[in-house]
Amino acid sequence: MPTKKTPTKTASIAPAKKVTNATPAKKTTKKATPKKSDAGTPLSVVIRRRIEAQKARFHANDNISKFIQPGELEGLVDEVAEKMQAVLESLVIDTESDHNTKNTSQRVAKMFVKEVFNGRYIEQPTLTKFPNVSRLNELMIIGPITVRSACSHHLCPIMGRIWIGVLPSKESALIGLSKYSRLTEWVMCRPQIQEEAVVELADMLEKKIKPIGVAIVMDADHFCMQWRGVKDRDSKMVNSVMRGAFLKDSNLRREFLSLLDKR
Repeated sequence: MPTKKTPTKTASIAPAKKVTNATPAKKTTKKATPKKSDAGTPLSVVIRRRIEAQKARFHANDNISKFIQPGELEGLVDEVAEKMQAVLESLVIDTESDHNTKNTSQRVAKMFVKEVFNGRYIEQPTLTKFPNVSRLNELMIIGPITVRSACSHHLCPIMGRIWIGVLPSKESALIGLSKYSRLTEWVMCRPQIQEEAVVELADMLEKKIKPIGVAIVMDADHFCMQWRGVKDRDSKMVNSVMRGAFLKDSNLRREFLSLLDKR
């Protein structure tokens, strides 16, 4: 009996695929760093950067007017108002339905920037100087000048009076009486301590007038003692700065101080 041949199967071979890299090699390109701009940056930060770029100081009692551009004070008021609103909310004060505190944040911001701390943000007042034609060299006393400031520790009011004594030389410049008040107000309208404020005022008068001597006495109530803390409403602080002839001549110093007692 003949054997039946079983047909043999031949496997079909698929054509070889072209081998390619599945993932292309990553290019090592450096990402570009986006440039920072002032757009969207708080105005206070922009001003602070200007100051820091000049390596200048901006303590509470410093004047920073040269770093503020025209029109920016209004923007600063708006920014302070926004942050003051957050303070009121953190104090759990309902500024929506309470008619007394509605818009308080805007009022407080305007008060700080344009009134109470105004000496930080505006330029020094122009002081018109006159030659000492009559060769005056007698003691002059200006005051009492009413002053308003704020303690830099608690931002509480400082209310008081200042007396200024000037002994001009024959070569000294003279300034109008109102300029003493304007310069005093400019120095005092900042958060500070009384001891530093009178020293700064004395420095400026010495520089502007170049007198033989300058004396300043300040007598003030500090609400950080009367309104809080010990709550002693009768406490006052009196301090003085004596320069030049007032420091060296005890008779001149005595004359100046004795005349204050009569005012």
